[in-house]
Amino acid sequence: MTNKQEMDKENKIVVFGDKNIRRTWYKDEWWFSVVDVCFVLIESVDSGAYWRKLKQRLKKEGSEIVTNCHGLKLEAQDGKKYATDCANTETMFRIIQSVPSKKAEPFKNWLAKVGYERVQEIENPELAQERMKQIYEQKGYSKDWIDKRLRGIAIRQNLTDEWKESGLTNSKDYSILTAEISKATFGMTPSEYKAHKGLTKKNENLRDHMTDLELIFNMLGEKMTTEISKKEKPKGLVENKQVAKRGGNVAGNARKDAEKELGHGIVSDENYLDNPENQIKISSNEAKNEI
Repeated sequence: MTNKQEMDKENKIVVFGDKNIRRTWYKDEWWFSVVDVCFVLIESVDSGAYWRKLKQRLKKEGSEIVTNCHGLKLEAQDGKKYATDCANTETMFRIIQSVPSKKAEPFKNWLAKVGYERVQEIENPELAQERMKQIYEQKGYSKDWIDKRLRGIAIRQNLTDEWKESGLTNSKDYSILTAEISKATFGMTPSEYKAHKGLTKKNENLRDHMTDLELIFNMLGEKMTTEISKKEKPKGLVENKQVAKRGGNVAGNARKDAEKELGHGIVSDENYLDNPENQIKISSNEAKNEI
């Protein structure tokens, strides 16, 4: 089997315990075979029949879970592909909640815990930040990097608040302004930057793949844009684009000066997935957390 074939096989299957659960990439996220998950939870030979009965019960109860499932083609044991009911992570959790199985209890307990944690975070936002730190630490990021990433999130929030104050609330407008800052800071828009780093999935966050210095200059561009905006109070998209470009230019000029001093470029084609250790951690986490 070639390396490509091995990678394709790993992408089609995720292991839970000692059971294989088929999955496929659809609409920019993983979708999992409902029948395979039912088999894991109830250990019935005819998990397909169990899922059909469960679907009937859910429909009678007026649940929308079934309508959120899609028939996607997955490879069966005979090597052929057949339309199979699949659900994304959110819907799969809801299905698991409907399965009266002891093996489903860990999932249900986890969901209850997550729900309680979200309530706590609403009451005390600092808890959300602490939990975010823990997640990044578990993924292998350094504490110095995490501190910069979290600071960058705060700066970004202040910037979007400023844009709201100027009358902009459309996420598309925010994307346009962000592209202006990025182009002036790094010479690339975010989409071009992701391509430069080899990031192909829409749900991959560019900032999670930036180096320490990239994060610093990204923060500088957004912070300067915020400060100029506070001073000049631009209105509408056109005026805000001009401010965004100016804020990015400050960071871009600082980046060029730093590159002269260092003797190398700041913009990197590295991404977090390039590190083999991180790939192992992500692969391990998939089996535990994606379902």
